[in-house]
Amino acid sequence: MIICEYENGKWGDLQLIPYGPIGFTPAMMGVNYGQACFEGMKAYKDKDGQVFLFRPEKNFERINKSAKRLAIPEISEEMFMDGLKALVDIDRDWIPHGEGMSLYIRPLLFATEEALKARISEKYMFAIVATPAKNYYTAPVSVKIADHYSRAASGGVGAAKAAGNYAASFYPTQLAIEEGYEQIIWTDDCSHEYFEESGTMNVFVRINDTIYTPKTSDKILDGVTRDSFIQLAKKRGIEVVIGNVKVSDVIDAQKNGTLKEVWGVGTAVVTSVFQALGYQGEHLLLPQLSEEESYASLLKNDLVNIQTNKAEDPFGWRVLVEEHAYSI
Repeated sequence: MIICEYENGKWGDLQLIPYGPIGFTPAMMGVNYGQACFEGMKAYKDKDGQVFLFRPEKNFERINKSAKRLAIPEISEEMFMDGLKALVDIDRDWIPHGEGMSLYIRPLLFATEEALKARISEKYMFAIVATPAKNYYTAPVSVKIADHYSRAASGGVGAAKAAGNYAASFYPTQLAIEEGYEQIIWTDDCSHEYFEESGTMNVFVRINDTIYTPKTSDKILDGVTRDSFIQLAKKRGIEVVIGNVKVSDVIDAQKNGTLKEVWGVGTAVVTSVFQALGYQGEHLLLPQLSEEESYASLLKNDLVNIQTNKAEDPFGWRVLVEEHAYSI
């Protein structure tokens, strides 16, 4: 794992050390006051054993965006990239090869000062850990459209990848699971009239042959997979509308037969296709499309083929991790 400590107003040196426990007490400010954020990304291995990262600069930009919102000292691009590549290089034998396999990587920032006082911490840790990840062969899931709980509020930390965002989502998700759904489509906190995200993913809706997705805001995370799907769709000539996605429009489209697909996207699963929507007591089934008919499947394949070096990368998204080329 990579660790680096912040103290006396500056970041120290990166350390590449064996993975293991780090000693903290219950008075650690990150635990008590929630100054903690993270990123999620992956490394991939192609058929020749070469290792690639995918758009790591986007994760660097976003972790600093999260840090700024949580009053955590920002890190340098050199710290992030050098630590990331050094860790992935030394762990390259842990990266599984095969369809859907990857090394999941978790960079994180959190307050480490021990003080029971509600203020900005003066000590922090930047760390990167990783774990081999299997393929997600997920079946289509049923999701409940939220009409009471919200993931984020205007002016809050929804656009940051703050640890507390996930904790706040667990209870409503558990309630949805008890009702027979696997996940939630979050709606706006004011009126619950507009789609925002789905679970821990960005959400896409296909009505006829047009894709709709909510615009990012201070309530919606600017997902790397989301942006990649949008660019890949446009490259294929598929119309993408980025803006408000009204719950009522989606429900109406389901009832008149023009709603073709709803799906979520994120680093871990890439794509999660929905088979039904739950809304105000109704269970609304979605069409079951073949892989050839489904935009979700088509764009997922386009993305995975770029990530795993099976296709040309016209966007310059793939970053080679050279062997034994990094030292910290």
